[in-house]
Amino acid sequence: MEKIAVLIPCYNEEQTIEKVIKDFKKELPTSDIYVYNNNSKDKTAEIAKANGAIVINEYKQGKGNVVRSQFRDIDADIYVMVDGDDTYPAEFVHKLIEPIRNGEADMAIGDRLSNGTYQKENKRPFHELGNNMVKKAINILFDTKLKDIMTGYRVFNKRFVKNMPVLSPKFEIETEMSLYALDKRYIIKEIPIDYRDRPEGSSSKLNTVSDGIKVIKTIIRMFKDYKPFKFFGIISLIFLALGLIVGVPVLIEFFKTSFITKVPSAILASGCMALAAISLQCGIILETIGRQHKEDYELNVLRYEQLEKISNKKFN
Repeated sequence: MEKIAVLIPCYNEEQTIEKVIKDFKKELPTSDIYVYNNNSKDKTAEIAKANGAIVINEYKQGKGNVVRSQFRDIDADIYVMVDGDDTYPAEFVHKLIEPIRNGEADMAIGDRLSNGTYQKENKRPFHELGNNMVKKAINILFDTKLKDIMTGYRVFNKRFVKNMPVLSPKFEIETEMSLYALDKRYIIKEIPIDYRDRPEGSSSKLNTVSDGIKVIKTIIRMFKDYKPFKFFGIISLIFLALGLIVGVPVLIEFFKTSFITKVPSAILASGCMALAAISLQCGIILETIGRQHKEDYELNVLRYEQLEKISNKKFN
């Protein structure tokens, strides 16, 4: 029998968690609903338990830490991840599950942006700006056309969940999932969904300024980690250009007079050229290591799938 797990990370969601649980129970009556209580200071845990959810406490603060525990602890065939703030309608879950169930995708994403409901409902324009910045950066890096990177409404198969190393501690987790899927060549399917803003009295846990800085850091980090040759190649070109700008006048003077009077410029130019060479070497080395890592990853996934087949045969 197919086992579906609904994963709900929660921090101070007493106003909305009851409705979220009831809505998903209605749509997926045979599923197990897990509410991971992340140090809530209100009655989130009590309300969730009273409404039949399996409540587990995660004491490491941050959504990424919650997702790491959920992926590690819970065994299922299909995993539905949704926020506890009632911004994602439960009735769309069947459309998200369908491509996972049929083997057409490893991760289905609830796309809030295509039908315009996020733009209409969202009261935090800078959050949309950050979403678009990350989306454009990822689409350029991986030559793809994803429409919504930071949505919290996703469905995964077991292979994806049990092989993903969750590294992000906080709200960068959605971006990390998309990057991981693209880098490891998992199949992603985006399903347009409606989005609704938080109800009155419910407040977002995001901070526009600090999370905006995190967005910029995320773009830089993902460029370095996933495309190291391009990243360090660009740095190398910058240093090369600076070295030429500073060094060409020194060379011209030397060829004309056989003397160098611009000693500081000569030293600076030499330093820039050295940094250009070092950056290029870093890019080549890290690209080679990254390729080896991908090969090792593919072998580990193959071993995992073989063990799953053996395990399923034993139980069947």
